[in-house]
Order: sequence, then structure tokens, then C-alpha cells
Amino acid sequence: MIAVVGAGLMGAATAWHLARRGHRVTLIEAYHIGHQHGSSHGTSRIFRRAYADPFYVGLTGRAADQWRELEHDSATALLRRTGGLDFGPGRDPQGLAAVLGAAGVRCELLGAPAAAERWPHIRFTGPVLHHPDAGVIDADRSVAACVRRAGEHGADIRPGVRVTGVDVRDAVVLHTDDGRELTADTAVIAAGAWLPGLGLPVRLPPLKVTQQQVFHFRQREPSAAWPVLVAKDASMQVFGLPSGGDGGPVPAFKVAEHDRGTRTTATTRTGVVDRSSRARVSGFVRDRLPGLDPEPVAGATCLYTTTEDEDFVLDRHGPLVIVSACSGHGAKFAPLIGAMAADLATGRTRPHPRFRMDRAA
Repeated sequence: MIAVVGAGLMGAATAWHLARRGHRVTLIEAYHIGHQHGSSHGTSRIFRRAYADPFYVGLTGRAADQWRELEHDSATALLRRTGGLDFGPGRDPQGLAAVLGAAGVRCELLGAPAAAERWPHIRFTGPVLHHPDAGVIDADRSVAACVRRAGEHGADIRPGVRVTGVDVRDAVVLHTDDGRELTADTAVIAAGAWLPGLGLPVRLPPLKVTQQQVFHFRQREPSAAWPVLVAKDASMQVFGLPSGGDGGPVPAFKVAEHDRGTRTTATTRTGVVDRSSRARVSGFVRDRLPGLDPEPVAGATCLYTTTEDEDFVLDRHGPLVIVSACSGHGAKFAPLIGAMAADLATGRTRPHPRFRMDRAA
């Protein structure tokens, strides 16, 4: 039996892949399925192909194929294409265009006047990269689809069961908060921000957990079609995307800082939105996104679990598979990471060198 600990995006996708391949799977989740305590909730996550690293550009293509497979298997729409924009001197639109072009990814480089004509609700001051394959992932629906299909393929789904410790003997023994033990031949640990606190018998790379703030701004023109966007200058990096249901009943746009979270842990986070982040993001909206009302209609927090190099952790140590595919950009890869974790759990493949736990050793 293969146990999967954590039913966020990565754990749920792993359980789906394993169960549909015919393996006996138990999926364990400390909270209810689709809870809002971690990193996988909400209706809006970015899918994009614009990376400066060709390795990740290639992964986004494979991830797109897996999203289509998940949508087909679950008969559920999960990824909506909106196109994506990258701008600002810190994003280097020209450099990104060169990388995408070399990988055969559709994209175009626009000057500020041409971009403003196409997207009048955004203010540009320099070149803009547009790639049409970007879009929005509904994380809530994705988790629900994976868990539902895993169960329909025979997986044992156990919400409300918290793993408090992990021992490796002849098999993997998972200790739970009700005093019981669950024994598995192999365990996939996809516990997100709870991973550093599990006391696993492996040497993890340094993992930083931060509380991030996100804000939703009402569109001045409800019918305007907004792309996803990433903007970076010398002082801040911001991402934005259509809010979906997270922004309320009136069309809204989600905007947040990528790189200014508050250091925390999964158990000590406050859940209180940082006022200074709200002020900075509202200022960005006022200056650069005139198509939005700069007073947010909603705000929320989530967790990032980040490695020092922002590469994922996806490795096997004995009967344990460790999955920490986050670092603030992992959601877009969820069904691909699930496939890769399933391959590791069943011995189909070896860990990629970029994702090994000891890569910095």
C-alpha cells in the first residue's frame, strides 16, 4: 500500500495518478478536503510558460499536457486560458522572449504603446512580453477533481487525520493524532508548510515558510478581459490574475507581492493580512492598473514553502518520497508533479538532479 500524506494540490494529484494506475492508495489529510489553511485553496492560480530558465519552460509544456489529461479524466474544466503579460525591467521581457522563442513557445514582444492599445486598463512604461498560453487554474476545483477521481479509482480517502510522526522500519509507520498507526510499503509526504515540522528521518534542504498576502480589486469595466501578469522592478515583484469566485460576485482581479512574505510556520501563522503589503499593492494598482478600483474588496493569506534556490524538492529516500513542489510557483505544475511523485513511489524513475534533497551538499 502507498500512503500519501497531504491532500493539497500535489498530494491530491499524486493520489489520482497512483490510483488510476491500479495501486492501493490511502490519502491522508489533517483537515477537510479543500481546506484554507495551507497553499492550495482558492479559485485563482497562475499558469504561465514565461521562465528565464529553459528547464522550467519545458516543464510547463509537460504540465499543460497533464492539465488536459486531468480535465479529460475528471470531466471538469480547471485551466482557463487568458494569455499572460510580463513587464518591468526586473522581468526582462526581451530575455524571456528569447528563451520562449528558442523553446518553440508562442509569444510576442510589444512596445508600450502597442501593449496599451491592446490592454488599455494597464499602464506600461517599457517593452511587454505576451504569451497566449498563460491562464488561470482553479485550485479548489483541481483538488476536488483529483480527490474525487482517486476515490473513484479505489483510493481510501481519510480527511481529518493528522500525521504527527513518521518512522521507517521494515515499512513506513505513520503516527496519527488519534494514537493510531498506519503502516505502508511506501509513503509520499506532500505536507506543504507542515513538512519541516514532521521530524522526518531524512535530511531536508533548508525550507522557509512565509505568510503571503493577496488582494482582490474590482474591475471598473466588468466585461474587460484581463490577462494574467507578472511585473517586476527594482523595488517589488507583483503578480496578478482574474480572481474568479475569490473576489466576490462582481468581476475582480487578484494582485499580490511575490517576494515579501512574513516568516512563520504552519502552526504559528497569524492569518492576519499585513497592512503594509496592502498599502504597497494598492499603490501599484493605483499607478499601473487604472482599470481597477485601487481599494481592495477582499484580502486573504496563504503560505509559501520555499527552498533557497526555488527549485522543488521531489526525491526518494528509502520508502519515503518527499514532495515540496511549492516555492511560490508550484501550483501550475500540480498534475505533472503528481505524475513524477507517483513514478518515484513505484520505482519507475530516479529523482531529477535539480530536485534532490542533497543537491546543495
